[in-house]
Amino acid sequence: MVISRNHACAVLLAGCLWISAVDAWAQDSSAVPALARDANVAAAIQAAKADEHNTIEQQIRICEVPAPPFNETARGALLKELFTAVGLRNVRTDRVGNVLGERPGLAVHPHLVIAAHLDTVFPEGTPVAVTRRGTVLSGPGIGDNCRGLAVILAVVRALDKGGVKTTGPITFVANVGEEGLGDLRGMKELFGETLEGTVDRFVSIDNAGLGISTIGVGSKRYRVTFNGPGGHSFGQFGLPNPANALGRAIAKISEFQVPREPRTTFNVGRVGGGTSVNAIPADAWMEVDLRSSDPAQLAILDRKLQQAIDAAVLEENARWSRRNVVTATKTLVGDRPAGVLSSSAPIVTTAQAVAHALGLEAPLAESSSDSNLPLSLNIPAITIGGGGGSSDSHAVSETFTTVDSWEGTANAVLLAVALSR
Repeated sequence: MVISRNHACAVLLAGCLWISAVDAWAQDSSAVPALARDANVAAAIQAAKADEHNTIEQQIRICEVPAPPFNETARGALLKELFTAVGLRNVRTDRVGNVLGERPGLAVHPHLVIAAHLDTVFPEGTPVAVTRRGTVLSGPGIGDNCRGLAVILAVVRALDKGGVKTTGPITFVANVGEEGLGDLRGMKELFGETLEGTVDRFVSIDNAGLGISTIGVGSKRYRVTFNGPGGHSFGQFGLPNPANALGRAIAKISEFQVPREPRTTFNVGRVGGGTSVNAIPADAWMEVDLRSSDPAQLAILDRKLQQAIDAAVLEENARWSRRNVVTATKTLVGDRPAGVLSSSAPIVTTAQAVAHALGLEAPLAESSSDSNLPLSLNIPAITIGGGGGSSDSHAVSETFTTVDSWEGTANAVLLAVALSR
């Protein structure tokens, strides 16, 4: 999900990590306007606009196939079918469930990968029917990321209708594991095994809008479990209580002070435990999300969390004059690298030139997305929106507005051609 880019990472002294990604085939972004006027490319852009109604229909179709965390299989099967239908070559599914299809180029390089994630944040059993009222679509995941998946299919159709031959090949990927505890497992497999060492540039299409994300917001996610012997709420009253320790920890976390620049955040997202209202629980747990675009600030926040948990355990045991009755286990369940791609990097200036050539506004932004992984490997990578507008992402009330949504599709088409030169 893309949010507005702050100014903190413009200052190296703020501690941000600038990534100067290597691009052996770096192109001159000044050539983009002429590229947009090329007869075949212009035809592809017009095809994208004319075909937007089909893109919207596919967006709805995709969204009505569930893709809960760690169970993207059904939606992946649909994308494999759709990849084949649009004529991609070597369509396949890798070991973790990423679906890949290739559009050959005239040469081996530069190899561009365009990806959109399959998964949603919604658990098994969430109703996924999409409703439509005029220009507004409503349904869980309709923007994030059914829009991205529909756009990558639209890009293939538009390039073919325009008769565009790209210099390098483009691999289109519908990947797993972007959301929540998925921990970028799709990207880790893609770059560590499936396409290891072959990717020159990477673009993720995620949600709506036209932003260009150049900052990879890093995150650490923990599941923390407080344990104790448990017992009857009356008969064993006086035992240290794991739920109380959990509450003490949450209270401490809520008082964390974090910088606005670079943007650094924390959240206790889920809690649970216990067996009955009249039983001292034997366990209580929470899941915590820490984020920052600055690795140093993320490390500071991580240390604060560890200290808060340890202090909460000590205080709960001390409250009942006990030692080591309640304990805490901290499990790292998510670890996304942070980094900042220079705004002067060729992939960024090219993306800006593409938007400008189409008369669009595409502000620089920051996000925690699939691009984090290639950025950490020094591969030029950005995340872009798929056009249109969205609201209530990660809520069952999520909406997508189709007004001028074709602009996002056209932007992705021209960007695909520009980055595969």
